[in-house]
Amino acid sequence: MRRRHLLAAATAAALPARAALGQGTAGAARVLKFVPQADLAVLDPIVTTAYVTRHHGFAVWDTLYGFTQDYAAEPQMAEGHSVENDGRRVTIRLREGLKFHDGEPVRAADCVASIRRWGARDPLGQVLLARTEELSAPDDRTILFRLSRPFPLLLDALAKTSPPVCFIMPERLAATDPRQPVQEIVGSGPFRFLADERVPGRRAVYERFADYVPRAEGVPTWTAGPKRVHLDRVEWHIMPDTAAASAALQAGDVDWWENPLGELQPQLRRNRNIVMEILDPTGFVGIARFNTLHPPFDRAVIRRALLGAVDQEAFMTAVIGSDRSLWRDDVGIFPPGTPLANDEGMGVLTGTRDIEKVKREIAEAGYGGEKVVLLVANDFPTLAAIANVGAEMLRRVGMEVEVVADQLSALLQRRARREAPAAGGWNMFFTFWSGLDLFNPGVNQALRGTGERAWFGWPTMPRMEELRAQWFDAPDLAAQQRLARDIQAEALREAPYLPLGQYFQATAYRRGLSGMLKGPPLFWNLQRA
Repeated sequence: MRRRHLLAAATAAALPARAALGQGTAGAARVLKFVPQADLAVLDPIVTTAYVTRHHGFAVWDTLYGFTQDYAAEPQMAEGHSVENDGRRVTIRLREGLKFHDGEPVRAADCVASIRRWGARDPLGQVLLARTEELSAPDDRTILFRLSRPFPLLLDALAKTSPPVCFIMPERLAATDPRQPVQEIVGSGPFRFLADERVPGRRAVYERFADYVPRAEGVPTWTAGPKRVHLDRVEWHIMPDTAAASAALQAGDVDWWENPLGELQPQLRRNRNIVMEILDPTGFVGIARFNTLHPPFDRAVIRRALLGAVDQEAFMTAVIGSDRSLWRDDVGIFPPGTPLANDEGMGVLTGTRDIEKVKREIAEAGYGGEKVVLLVANDFPTLAAIANVGAEMLRRVGMEVEVVADQLSALLQRRARREAPAAGGWNMFFTFWSGLDLFNPGVNQALRGTGERAWFGWPTMPRMEELRAQWFDAPDLAAQQRLARDIQAEALREAPYLPLGQYFQATAYRRGLSGMLKGPPLFWNLQRA
């Protein structure tokens, strides 16, 4: 037998036996077996932007506000709010009956401490706290913001789904240094994390929190609305071998596989017991990120010239295949279909590619043959695919490329190094962001231009920071959209990264599951046949 088939058989044998849908005991029918995209290596959702930790966070913790599919904030743990003093005083009132998993009530003081810890790490939270003169808890159910000037995005900040998310933790845990992970997982959400059943690299387990109080009104939509739980237990089974995951899903040994590879999707679609569905309509946008501290990409003119070499069709075909319904090219700074998407400056990406012109431009800009150290995650197929296309693109325009291929965990450590590439640093890496994490300047970390305080790559872009600050003060969507055009033009001029296209990741689950919500993997509202 081929190695992948042996692995598939071994993995399936290692999984606990599961009764067929609609059979067995009531308890067995209420257990969901889920295969996440990666191992749950970090449990604290404030200290990492890893999506798998964000998914874990939504199971374990609740948020003051939820996010709807119309990109609007709605009360979640909050009962409601009031805005006074021309927008400079915002009062949020908590719902009654909220409890943590240790049985303690959720108090406003817990929320204040959680907001402060989250805000120390999150770019949008940092802006909010910078405008906050007072954040206090006048009583156990009241949270008070007194602002130096209005911040129209306050509720959106508390509701956003891009990591880190403003999850509410007990005050004693939220007092932890925001750079250090909490040492105990005590949630406020619909599921309890069972730490004693966790096996790193293999399994994580959650059980329904019986004392969780969902909202009484509304309709579930993304992370907003009532979080009603119909499962007793959710088991995450880590299966890095994709053939094993596919075999387990088709055999019924697991119920849901978060991210099946594009090459395996046709087989899954042919299986009448499997449902394939795209949960995130904003898709995933690929980017090539430059290190602006070192040659050759310390020069914006060279970064900008490379926009003319980008073939988004080639990048997306490498990731997901030739089915154009699963990807888009002509993608700019804001994901297509989201409120701020626009065509400003897009000619550089949508026009005819002229490789010889790009060669001349980078030579005239002073490129002298410096080696480009390119990081490639060889254990993450989608990242490896776009990195390989990117390496070939750089070679075509005459750049000397050194590919450093390693596991993603090792590359993430190297990515944080600011040393010169020859001393263990880097020049370029490739990644994907959910469209929800790029759809406005407040959440798009790759647009920050604050130098050494910016996201990896550390660009200094004072004009971008000015436009971003203006966007925060925009009074309505029309004003935000006008500024978004200026922001996109500036982003394409400075080119802190190259947009590589957008693809839509289908998820796969067994027929018989119902109530699957759009957005990140969410485990409330799900029901078994």
